Amino acid sequence: MDTPATASSQLSSSEWQERRASHHARVIEWTQPMRDRRARGESHPVLDFLHTYYSFSFRKLEDWHPGFGVFLESDPDFPRAFKRPPYQRDADGTQLDPTHLPAKKRDLIGWIHMLLSNTQQRPANFACHGMHEWAMVYSGAEIRHRETVPLRLPQEEIDAIVDAHPLCCTHYDAFRFFAPATQPRNRFLPDLSDREDHEQPACIHANMDLYKWAFKSMPWIGSDLLWECFQFATRCRKIDMRASPYDLSSLGYEPIRIETEEGRRDYEREQLILMNEGKLIRQKVIATLENILAASRGTISP
Repeated sequence: MDTPATASSQLSSSEWQERRASHHARVIEWTQPMRDRRARGESHPVLDFLHTYYSFSFRKLEDWHPGFGVFLESDPDFPRAFKRPPYQRDADGTQLDPTHLPAKKRDLIGWIHMLLSNTQQRPANFACHGMHEWAMVYSGAEIRHRETVPLRLPQEEIDAIVDAHPLCCTHYDAFRFFAPATQPRNRFLPDLSDREDHEQPACIHANMDLYKWAFKSMPWIGSDLLWECFQFATRCRKIDMRASPYDLSSLGYEPIRIETEEGRRDYEREQLILMNEGKLIRQKVIATLENILAASRGTISP
């Protein structure tokens, strides 16, 4: 049969098999060390975050999906996932079928599209200086990485720095882990119900979350874009933790000393680099989600 109207590209059997194998090979370089650390009962405070906080399975990250609009030529070794909904299969091949997009999933993708579009358009805030990690360990009551790395400053100094620095976190999932005494001092009070009204493109956590939103849009978003979001999230996480009050020198990470004027300028420079890259990736995700939503409504052009 001809390539279906909803497909924008077609991959031969050899092409998609090669892409699938290449994807697995590059992803396993990240997931296998994590498996090994878990087996040894070890934890990495920087790299493991993307697998523990987001709680997405290694296998699902390693699995390859072409994404919406790609038609795969038939092959005797089709993975099981390509033989059932949301894929539509016939004698010639398979593709993701928008008629198999459940209403609940469509609503989620629609909300993600709205959140990312709002984030993309909102003015950037470069005044936070990564203080969320400092606000989390304020008073020493809850130090998440206590078992793996030490703090690089005494608790009294950390508390004094937090007390002296304005707090303006716009990200709900960072703000909700603030020590209780610091939350009323934050300029914003982001909540789960209104996160789309606060998130902005300079926020390192909002940029890191591109991986989360891409994963929640799988398999429709496609593994290539998911992996791009994942790699970007790892870079965000490294800057996030380098600006934290933790001493990561044993892991090879130099601190960004946001307690100093020079360190705050360094953080803003890194934040700007990440924001510019994040806006490009976010726009890719937004455009892909728009195509998926349009196809599910039957409005995509042949």
